[in-house]
Amino acid sequence: MPKYYICLDIGGTKVLGAIFDSELKIVHRYKKKTKASEGIKNVEDTIISVVETLLKEFNIDISDVIAVSAGAPGIINNDTGVVLFSPNLPWKNYQIKKAIESRLSTKFYIGNDVNLGVLGEWRFGVAQKRKHVAGIFVGTGIGGGLILNGKLYTGHHYKGAEFGHMVLNIEGPSCNCGQRGCLEAFSSKVGMANYIALQMKRGRKTLMSESISNGLFKSKSLKTAFDAGDEVAMEAVERACLYLAVASGNLVNIFSPEMICFGGGIIESMGDVLIPKIVQKVDAYCLTSVRDTVEFTAADLGDDSILYGALALTLKQ
Repeated sequence: MPKYYICLDIGGTKVLGAIFDSELKIVHRYKKKTKASEGIKNVEDTIISVVETLLKEFNIDISDVIAVSAGAPGIINNDTGVVLFSPNLPWKNYQIKKAIESRLSTKFYIGNDVNLGVLGEWRFGVAQKRKHVAGIFVGTGIGGGLILNGKLYTGHHYKGAEFGHMVLNIEGPSCNCGQRGCLEAFSSKVGMANYIALQMKRGRKTLMSESISNGLFKSKSLKTAFDAGDEVAMEAVERACLYLAVASGNLVNIFSPEMICFGGGIIESMGDVLIPKIVQKVDAYCLTSVRDTVEFTAADLGDDSILYGALALTLKQ
């Protein structure tokens, strides 16, 4: 009788896979580079390769697996398993559920990665026993997720909770989505890297000068520069926290959640710095009578949030 679950975190640079046992604990992991630029077939082959390697290394067969599930960036119909659009993968109106099930001969479920990250924290992490939770995940971009009345809320046609594209300053910097002044343009790794690069163009010295490559940096390098008192890095962090506070204030006023949960690579690396700064600033951007009942906290599950969310997606089928 099948007793294992395989869960995947599919990104533009890597596919992270894990096997969960019947007690819902991770018992094995494997990671492989995605090479999304090489097209749909390559990404699909990578997904299959990760699953097959997990099975081989843990010495089980696909018949021992209840289902495979995954989180990925983009607008994804959880019910049909169709990816309508993905910003970092070569998918548009892509029937990934059908494609993967035909190759693996087992059930496959998929949802938006940050939606599932928040679902994972709600089911297994810091947001357990809460009925109303908003999540902001800060990484290369910024994604969002919502639990309302104890259920994952994905909006009409699964297009909801795009918190990273709240416009917070109509004269702000350009965002990759085509708008100006989005939260993502200020507070994501891309947004911070753009700010730092602008300061370098103006002749300012920074420890980050060697860390930015192809418009990005590793989270650890920002933390190192910040801890060393680098002025430009500190400004980038303060600016990011200001707009995360403004966005959080909007979420407080609109949803009155019990908790706002922050996750993603930047939070995992610097959450102890960023979250107190956000909390310190947020009262200026929301009704304090509403904010008084909102808890601000970091995700518990770290890089595993999306894996646990993918597991939760399977369990609710």
